[in-house]
Amino acid sequence: MICTSIQHKTYEEILAILDDPWVEMAEIRLDRCKLGDDEIEDLFANTDTPLIATCRISEVGAKEAERRLGVAIRAGARFADLEIEADVAFSKRFRAVCEECGTEIIRSFHDFEGTPDLEYLKQVRDRCYRYGADIAKVVVTAHTPEDAARILALYDQAGFCQPRSEKVPLEGGAGGPDGRQGPRPSGLVAFAMGTAGRTSRIACLKAGAPFSYAALDENEATAPGQIDFVTMHREVYGPWKGFFRNTLQMPASKSFAQRAIIAAALAAGRSHLRGYSPCEDSESALAVARALGAKVRLDGSTLSIDGIGGAHTNLETLHTGESGLLTRLMIPLMATINDCPVTITGEKTLARRPLKGVSDIMASFGVIVRENTVPMKVEGRIIPGVAEISGKDGSQLISGLLTALPLFEKPSTVIVTDPKSIPYMFITCDVLKHFGIKISAEMEGDAKMIEDQDWSGCTGVTFKIKGGQKYHAADFDIEGDWSSAAPFLVAGALFGKAEVQGLDTSSLQADLTIADILVEAGAVVSELDEAVCVSRAPMEAFSADLNNAPDIFPIVSVLAAFCEGESVISGAGRLVGKESNRAEAILEMLSGLGVSASIQGDDLHVMGETLTSRMLNGRMLRGGDFTSRSDHRMAMALKIASLGASSPVVIDDTACVAKSFPAFWEMFD
Repeated sequence: MICTSIQHKTYEEILAILDDPWVEMAEIRLDRCKLGDDEIEDLFANTDTPLIATCRISEVGAKEAERRLGVAIRAGARFADLEIEADVAFSKRFRAVCEECGTEIIRSFHDFEGTPDLEYLKQVRDRCYRYGADIAKVVVTAHTPEDAARILALYDQAGFCQPRSEKVPLEGGAGGPDGRQGPRPSGLVAFAMGTAGRTSRIACLKAGAPFSYAALDENEATAPGQIDFVTMHREVYGPWKGFFRNTLQMPASKSFAQRAIIAAALAAGRSHLRGYSPCEDSESALAVARALGAKVRLDGSTLSIDGIGGAHTNLETLHTGESGLLTRLMIPLMATINDCPVTITGEKTLARRPLKGVSDIMASFGVIVRENTVPMKVEGRIIPGVAEISGKDGSQLISGLLTALPLFEKPSTVIVTDPKSIPYMFITCDVLKHFGIKISAEMEGDAKMIEDQDWSGCTGVTFKIKGGQKYHAADFDIEGDWSSAAPFLVAGALFGKAEVQGLDTSSLQADLTIADILVEAGAVVSELDEAVCVSRAPMEAFSADLNNAPDIFPIVSVLAAFCEGESVISGAGRLVGKESNRAEAILEMLSGLGVSASIQGDDLHVMGETLTSRMLNGRMLRGGDFTSRSDHRMAMALKIASLGASSPVVIDDTACVAKSFPAFWEMFD
């Protein structure tokens, strides 16, 4: 990335500069900009552009430098730069406040006279890391091309770019100036000043630097030989146009919509579901509601549904479209309210998707399910009571049981072992609560779940369902869909900026985790005026557990392809029974794009490289002909990947996105 150095500017002038979407990162020279504390605080607190707070001791003195840096760091500076020459006490306090506020530390060294020998430069670099640097900045003065080559030779040393979250003992067990362990070296910005060093400012990006510095214009250089922003941008990015989108309105979450539609169909009276937007899966749920006997009307984005109350049905067949969730919801319900055996049918990819675990789980409740794919015949009536079932094959059938069991006179207890997609079970409970159904839940887990409230630490869930309950009509607001938002959020994080509307940041949706993943990878994520905004920043490898959010696995794998280092994404085992064998499809996609990836056990390993490095090294993703395998998530992931490809990515089946997001292509364009 290109970091624009800003000096000698007022607060208003700085804001105007940061409004330029191509200013993707900026260094604010607090020692050279006349800014009051309130202005510093507001600037670093309310700007989406990643900012470096720099205040040179040589310009304003140690006491004033510490004060100004402290204001910026506490306000939310992404990076803070402190010279390696700062005294021990200052360094200790600086590091403490950065760690407290989550600001990444740049420790910098400057030689304004010349370029020392390589051995000395290595020692300087390692000293920066030893003194707490997340990023070591080593800047020298080049008088000859050989000087510039020598500073770039620092990048030839292996191991400087590792995940920043890891901590390692310092050399010889010694601490930094405060005696603590330092972060594993994770970033190096090394280049030369002077005319002879100009090319090193771009060459360092090619070698792996997370960013390099550019002058605002040719008259605003902060150091000799600094390239102006326009020239550097042209030399790095060429004609590339990026991805900049505002006010993208997300469709309704089909996870909420389908559950609410079925609940409203079961209720007595008229329900109003607000915020509905059609997609194939939700339209299939409406068709099921009509088949049950409910009356459905759509007025704008509001659904009116007159439910069947306590009425039973006598259907011989029920069609659930291509929706795996709808199918699994209706299996227990048909064994509750339907008075004869019923054959559930489906279409497209659902017809070849095995519904694993269905027969065994339903047998625990006295119901026979013949076949593990649609069409499947459901025979018998649920026997309520206590049952222990495995959740290893997902949450959808469990959601169906939670929907059906309250309708029996006797209470039931469902003990779920090895639970997966846990948030979706609680979405079911949350939706049903609006329609008068009460279900209590107790979670069991390890310290990770208890202390961090982390779903991945949950080892079991016990649901207690009272008998004799009835569904009541309700007015219900359908949330916007985080699954649909994920591709656009990733596109903004990798290629420019995206502003997405219609999302609830306190949602139970599992795919909300995409925001956490983007933050861990380094993107700037903020919430402003009811919109979630994501913009580019230096991106690095990450780890993510997607056992509870398998739908965003394809787009997260694309994200990993542009994050420096090896990313590890857990939950690959959950991908086999989706619209395609997504584990296989993702590996095929990444391989075709030219990305090194492998599945080891339950983990997908992806070797990534930043967009800037790919551009400068001629390693953009490969274009060509690709298959989505008629999987809507794969089609959307391929489209986002095409933004970083050197030639067009041609997708064989694009119509499949209608399953969840019919407006995707129009919104993308």
